[in-house]
Amino acid sequence: MLAAQTANRVDALKREAAAAALEFVRPGMRLGLGTGSTAAHFVELLAERVRDGLNVIGVPTSEATKSQAARLGVPLATLDEQPELDLTVDGADELDRDLNLIKGGGGALLREKIVANASREMIVIADESKLVDRLGRYPLPIEVVDFGLAATERAVAAALKSAGYSADLKLRRKPDGHVFVTDQGHHILDAGLGAIPDAPSLARRLAELPGVVEHGLFIGLARRAILAGQNGVRVIDRS
Repeated sequence: MLAAQTANRVDALKREAAAAALEFVRPGMRLGLGTGSTAAHFVELLAERVRDGLNVIGVPTSEATKSQAARLGVPLATLDEQPELDLTVDGADELDRDLNLIKGGGGALLREKIVANASREMIVIADESKLVDRLGRYPLPIEVVDFGLAATERAVAAALKSAGYSADLKLRRKPDGHVFVTDQGHHILDAGLGAIPDAPSLARRLAELPGVVEHGLFIGLARRAILAGQNGVRVIDRS
């Protein structure tokens, strides 16, 4: 019972953050629609505004978000049709006070990063528990191709070790035991790193590895974070 009550409270906070993000949406905007439980609240609330006459176009970051938005009546386009976006609203698995993020817990990090990079602004919405002093409490997702997976895993482990991390590296699997496959047909290695003292340096190191498609470190992409907590909603802007 207590666990259910806690989950309900956290879900309510996610919805509060999503509702606050709607205040930054203007008519005519081209919106990147994030993936995950908090972003799903934003899509649902956005759809209510659309039904009331708000004119926007959404570009979803995953097949799950695409399905939800279409079902709720949010007009959609692809990033090829709308290559420049005004605003992306998405959640995060972790964020620090400089608005560096870890994303990818839902497996959509590649599309999420492409969409965020195509946007003039990215707003992160989350409950306040996602704010940390230093990234790394949440395992870092690393999206990799399936060809030569064992070799890529060895290369990732070696790169992490040379950077000073004793990584617990695991191939992500679904609850039924099958290997998790992203919307782009890739796999994900989850790296339990502990504290990450220099996230930009680690991001560059991982990006250089053949076989690594993308990693879940979002550096310098988020301009604003909206965090909901027991004392209300607060906004953090990147300086």
